[in-house]
Amino acid sequence: MGCDVSKGYADFVVLNSREQVVERSFQLDDTFDGHNTICEFLNGFFKRYKDAVLYVGVESTGGYENNWFALFSRLGAHDNVKAVRLNPLAVKAHHNASMRRIVTDDISALNIATYLIAYKNRTRFEQDTGFESLRKQWKLTEMLKKQHTQLLNQLGFLMYQSNPQLVHYCKDGVPRWILLLLSSYPTAAKLARAKAATVAKIPYISDQRAQSLINDAAQSVAAYVDETAGFIIKELVKQIMALADAIQTQKNHMENNCAIKEVARLCTIGGIGSYSATGLLINIVAVERFSTVKKLAAYFGIHPVYRQSGDGEFGFHMSKKGRVEPRAILYMAVLSAINSNPVIAQLYKHCVSNGMEKKAAIGVCMHKLLRIIYGMLRTHTDFDPKVDEQNRKKAHRPAATSHLQKKRRFQQIDPMAPISKRQTKTRNEKGKIPEPHKNDVLKCGVIQDLPVEKNIISRHETKSNFHMPVPVASLVAAELERYELVTH
Repeated sequence: MGCDVSKGYADFVVLNSREQVVERSFQLDDTFDGHNTICEFLNGFFKRYKDAVLYVGVESTGGYENNWFALFSRLGAHDNVKAVRLNPLAVKAHHNASMRRIVTDDISALNIATYLIAYKNRTRFEQDTGFESLRKQWKLTEMLKKQHTQLLNQLGFLMYQSNPQLVHYCKDGVPRWILLLLSSYPTAAKLARAKAATVAKIPYISDQRAQSLINDAAQSVAAYVDETAGFIIKELVKQIMALADAIQTQKNHMENNCAIKEVARLCTIGGIGSYSATGLLINIVAVERFSTVKKLAAYFGIHPVYRQSGDGEFGFHMSKKGRVEPRAILYMAVLSAINSNPVIAQLYKHCVSNGMEKKAAIGVCMHKLLRIIYGMLRTHTDFDPKVDEQNRKKAHRPAATSHLQKKRRFQQIDPMAPISKRQTKTRNEKGKIPEPHKNDVLKCGVIQDLPVEKNIISRHETKSNFHMPVPVASLVAAELERYELVTH
């Protein structure tokens, strides 16, 4: 069954394993009556096909599919119904391969059903995990952090016009005492009229700093100092502080109510905290989903890719085609791990010392950190630097056969092959193949040296171009002399 979900309704179609239509497409609303109708339809369906197993594919649409997926998951407890969420990119690629030019809701549902038939062995039909509520809380926290960052950027722009003498205190972020100061003295004009004793009551502001702030405000060049400016900055600071408190509340709730034992295990890695560990596990869900760490790296989009086609070659770089959130978490974790984790710090220094760019070295460390996480989750062990050292010694292997030798195992490279100059240079660099002599000539499949004679080839100029005639008579005479010597 293909289920194409839209906002408020969904389209369904049922096919058999031979892609024959069992039930043509129909549409139901995402209401109680619509869910009741699909239940009645499934009851009649299993009465007609008692031994059938119904595989239901629901394409992820940002949350609109949750009601339908939850319904099919509950039905799977007592009927032969197996539901699965499908990746929209994979379904779209399948649709493009089918060469269908028209896109409608009916065709989309049909495309989902045919995708299930084509890739049933590669699709994991499983019940929803317990990460759904935690995932919603995580998304809410990330949304609050995004709004908090946007308001901070706006405050920095306004502060430059109303309190420019405070900007140099905010090079590494806006500290809490600056927000408290702006909530009482939003403009330089108000701060210049304040008393040092009153300003010193703000936490982290000493008497000396308070007097310095007042003196700097008196000499400020601020241009945005009217009452409206002060009102806007006060409201902006109030929203920023409220969002900061809300973010911290959400983080504390997740840490206190997260019953996932793997979170504490990942926290043993230097550079990863409980919030980062929770975000990684939300995206991994279950490490058993990935048979190798390479598949997990590809799922996160941090695996290296290399493109080579014909004469064109493009260097290694991070693909960035997977999920964005875990890449952001790993990036921040690596920045912290460079100073606190000996394994990551050593790898980073090694890459930079070999001439690698710092951003590229961070990407290598991200891949290394993910491999450590994968090994810990698979073996159910805490982080131990000695384990990584042992694994590196085991992985050391002698130099294997080159890729070029494997590709050319049926035929050696022919130096006379009609290839481009770039490909000739590539083959010479990889295989150390000598270039053919310039004075060789191919005759009847045999390479023969040209006779060395002076003034054999003359250069004649015409009105349009240059001609270099072949010295046929000299070649024939030289061959005849060589033939007579061999026969005698």
